[in-house]
Amino acid sequence: MMRFFGLVSALTLVLLGSMAAASAADDIKLSNNQRISCGRGLTAGKLQNINCKSYAYIFNSRTSEFYRCQLNVAVTRDNKEVLKVDTDGGCTLKARIFAEDSSYAFDATETEPPNTNAFFGSGGTAIWVSDTTTLKARGCMIINVGIAPDVLKCVDMTFGK
Repeated sequence: MMRFFGLVSALTLVLLGSMAAASAADDIKLSNNQRISCGRGLTAGKLQNINCKSYAYIFNSRTSEFYRCQLNVAVTRDNKEVLKVDTDGGCTLKARIFAEDSSYAFDATETEPPNTNAFFGSGGTAIWVSDTTTLKARGCMIINVGIAPDVLKCVDMTFGK
């Protein structure tokens, strides 16, 4: 009988732990603004290289912390077949937008990589976070300046009539 109660107690603890994990998982949201960019190039021997990069943001809607995630896929091919495929990726913690915990909505977008039309160099990221429990929003910009760490500046939005 004691084994049964021990088993029930252990099962209850596991269930409570998984419910807490499920609740915490509900706080994690994927931004709606993923992007992909690809480039192609020719190398000696008529090989073609195709490189694609995509990124997304993962947001904690309770703490306002966010991660930037990036996926890279590179393909080398000739006229007949794919010769090699390389992949890598990962997520990096970027910042916390509000100091206090609440319930937040989030989205982010980035400028495209440098090209002939990019006069901001490697560009930056725009992040918008709003509190879903009260009329409060913050707009942030991360600028890659190239000579120092990225600059992150946020502005609290005012709501006029």
